[in-house]
Amino acid sequence: MTDIIVPVLGESVTEATVGGWMVKAGDSVSKDDVLVELETDKVAVEVRAEADGVITAIVAEEGDTVEIGAKLAEMGGAGAAAAEAPAAEAPAPAAQGAAPAAAPSGAVTDATVPQMGESVTEGTIGSWLVGVGDTVEVDQALVEIETDKVAVEVPSPVAGTVTELLVGEGDSVAPGDAVARISEGAGAAAPASAPAGASPDTASASTGGIAMPSAARIIEENNLDAGAIAGTGKDGRITKADAKAAADAPAPVAAKSTAAPAALPVTSAPTPSAAPAAPRETGPREERVRMTRLRQTIAKRLKDAQNSAAILTTYNEADMSAIMKARKAHQEAFVAKHGVKLGFMSFFVKACVNALKEIPAVNAEIDGTDIIYKNYYDMGVAVGTDRGLVVPVVRDADQMSLADIEKEIISLGKKARDGKLTIEDMQGATFTLSNGGVYGSLMSMPILNAPQSGILGMHKIQERPVAENGQVVIKPMMYLALSYDHRIVDGKEAVTFLVRVKENLEDPQRMLFDL
Repeated sequence: MTDIIVPVLGESVTEATVGGWMVKAGDSVSKDDVLVELETDKVAVEVRAEADGVITAIVAEEGDTVEIGAKLAEMGGAGAAAAEAPAAEAPAPAAQGAAPAAAPSGAVTDATVPQMGESVTEGTIGSWLVGVGDTVEVDQALVEIETDKVAVEVPSPVAGTVTELLVGEGDSVAPGDAVARISEGAGAAAPASAPAGASPDTASASTGGIAMPSAARIIEENNLDAGAIAGTGKDGRITKADAKAAADAPAPVAAKSTAAPAALPVTSAPTPSAAPAAPRETGPREERVRMTRLRQTIAKRLKDAQNSAAILTTYNEADMSAIMKARKAHQEAFVAKHGVKLGFMSFFVKACVNALKEIPAVNAEIDGTDIIYKNYYDMGVAVGTDRGLVVPVVRDADQMSLADIEKEIISLGKKARDGKLTIEDMQGATFTLSNGGVYGSLMSMPILNAPQSGILGMHKIQERPVAENGQVVIKPMMYLALSYDHRIVDGKEAVTFLVRVKENLEDPQRMLFDL
């Protein structure tokens, strides 16, 4: 007898509500079948069968509130339900000769989705790197999964042959879900496995309009047309998030108007919100590409930051002559001792840390009606990758030397470009630095990285004529931009912070003497 329990649902999530059961007592289930959907205040999570068997009892009813680890149901072995069939079914595989079950030379092992980091409960299947029939080695990457923070590869747990792909590109999966089956050893590929995951479009089409229980309630409450909602769940099922998105659309009931669909958009000028639920048609010179989960999250969080914070930006400029002279004078010795080049970013990190110590509000965050002041300095450094912008964190930067900071930034930058950053690498920054200057940006207004209250925008170093002691001289100048949350940081504090950064950059010895 096996207990079906509530899995870990993410950081800070301690309970869930039982949504809808997909099975009932007495039903036979196969491994990875969805048994029940749990709803939390953040996500809807599917609980799947960990093995073949028979549901013997349902313990938690729909609508019950359950905690992590609570028993949901009891499941017995497959023998009870399969007892009637073995005798009749046993000859069948033998008669087929090259049937899938007889082909593998070893045990069949499932490749499952690994833990993708704290608070990450689901991801989207990206591109399959192997196909049915391919031979794979231990730890060879099978498929890439995109989450809202990082891309994760699913490695092969054994050496053998891929016999089945269980999910298609674009499907949503959770940690522990099986994505492929591998026959250990050099057995032949199973021909019957091709339909399982080979064509996500077909799978979606065959199950289009099927809604999860929590989604079905939203559809019913808002009088939506399930057939017009594109499901992003496994096999194209409509998830709670899909239903909510449809309910929040400008005209969720427009699909019910079938009398003269072609004439309405032309003659109904007063109803611009009556946009069709389906995506617009693309032209012959257009290409439609689905946004990655990372890009969707970037878009959502940047917009959320604009909507929730009172963002204001103050500007200044810094003369980079002193830092450039210091780098030129000590670069060779620095490389010889530390093995890395002395860059600009370590100076900026140190300058910001010193300024944050003086103006702690810029290093704080708002939590409801409270302000949380942070007495540590974990600096986020924005890095551009081909997947989008990520912000790995340099921990305890106030305790690091210039060489330590340079080494850490180089290491994190390489991991970012290689797609190897973990969730821990990107969580918990108290302040962010974004260097648009590497791309040639002369001036910009950075957007806050919520829940932080400040972000420094660095820009291109440009030689410009400036006045110095009554004379016009050419100096390597950089515009600096500080965007801050005006709810917590006053204008005086923001300006003072940026002036301190400017002073530290123009006279780096100030940082040496802690001025």
